[in-house]
Amino acid sequence: MSAQRGIVIRTPEPTDRAALHGFFRLVIEDTYRKEGIDHLVDDLEEEIRYKKSLLQRQGKERFFLLVERDTQIIGTIEYGPASELIMELTNGAYRGIPEVGTVFVHPDHQGRGVGSLVVNAMLLILLGRGFETFCLDSGYARAQAVWKKRFGDPDHGFTDYWGEGMDHLIWKRSVRDQIVF
Repeated sequence: MSAQRGIVIRTPEPTDRAALHGFFRLVIEDTYRKEGIDHLVDDLEEEIRYKKSLLQRQGKERFFLLVERDTQIIGTIEYGPASELIMELTNGAYRGIPEVGTVFVHPDHQGRGVGSLVVNAMLLILLGRGFETFCLDSGYARAQAVWKKRFGDPDHGFTDYWGEGMDHLIWKRSVRDQIVF
């Protein structure tokens, strides 16, 4: 079955907040487990709090999309100003460039094209809003592999940033060049 069959991509409503909070927890806990860092409970909880805080800024400085299949949230993405971390690590070079983030796919739907679909949707939104470039970053090895496959080598790499063997990578790309049809 096609990953896109029965898929709805939309902006979240206030009534989606509790379901999105649960979705963030599910995906972040799964990510920490797969990365072998699930023992870092305080970091995990901080990551969840951070994603919830981004959602609070929906419609102000952040723009979210969610992906549903049969009314179940199976993916998210958002964009907004480049994070403090990106600004710090690039010495402010990415000021004014939107950061794409919170690209989460439900563990049961990973590897089925949902992430590519929602990234394309967000890139079309960015293009429609007049943005020519975007950036994204990742400190998770599994996500980095996905981004390297999609976007090529990162523009910035910070070896062992999060600890031994845990690098942080940042990409800056042309919106037009990354839309996949």
